[in-house]
Amino acid sequence: MSTELAHFAQPFTFTWLQQIPVISGAIVRLLVASLFGGLVGLEREAKRKAAGVRTNLLICMGCAFFTLLSAILAGDTNPDKGRVAANIVQGIGFLGAGLIIRNRSRISGLTSAASVFVVASIGMACGAGLFAPAAVATIIVIVALELVGFLERRASIKIYSLVYEARGADKTAMLQSILDAMDKVKERLADYTTDAIGGLQRVCFTITATKKEHEHLRGRLLAEPAIDELFNFRDPEED
Repeated sequence: MSTELAHFAQPFTFTWLQQIPVISGAIVRLLVASLFGGLVGLEREAKRKAAGVRTNLLICMGCAFFTLLSAILAGDTNPDKGRVAANIVQGIGFLGAGLIIRNRSRISGLTSAASVFVVASIGMACGAGLFAPAAVATIIVIVALELVGFLERRASIKIYSLVYEARGADKTAMLQSILDAMDKVKERLADYTTDAIGGLQRVCFTITATKKEHEHLRGRLLAEPAIDELFNFRDPEED
C-alpha cells in the first residue's frame, strides 16, 4: 500500500541515465528558441514596445520547453503527445489580450499581441526540433515588422499618431491658429493640453493620419503667425 502511495505522489520518475539524452537535446532547442525570440524582441525593443527582448525571448523559450516536455511526459505508450503543447495557444491568447489597449478613439497593441502569438509558434517549432521552419518564420516576422511597416509609411497607406507641440507667446492666438489650420486640412481637434513655462505657452495635441496628411498639416501650422515653433513626437501609445 505504501509503495502505491509513493508512486501516486511521484507520478514521473526519471533516472539520470534517462535525463542525459533529454538534456543534450533540450539545450540546443532551448538556446535556438531563445535566439529566435531575442531577434524578434530586438526589433520590438528598438521601437520601445512593451514586449521587448526579454519578453519575447522568455515566451519563445518557454513554448519550446513546453513542447519538449509534452512529448516526454506523454511517454512512449500515449499517442497524445501534444496535449501540453496544445494548451500553449490558449495561454498565449490570454497574454496577447493583455497587450491590446483601447485608448481615446483607437486601439493599440494589436501588432505586439500578434508578434507574441507568432513568437510562441516559433518556440513550439524549436521545441519540436524544426529549426529550419522556425528560422524562416523568424525572418518573415522581422521583415513584416520592419520592412512592411516602412513601405506602408512611405506609400502613405498606414495611419499613425503624432504628438504636436506648438509654442508661442499667446495661447489663445495659437489655439485659434491651430483650429484654422486643421479646418483647412479637414482634421478635428479632439483633445489638447496647455501649459506655460515662464512667458512661453505650449499647446499639445495628438493627430492620427497618414504621412502625407501629417506633412500637409505641419505645413499649415508652420504658416500660422501665432505659432513660433512646432515640434513632432511619436505617440508612445502608437503600435
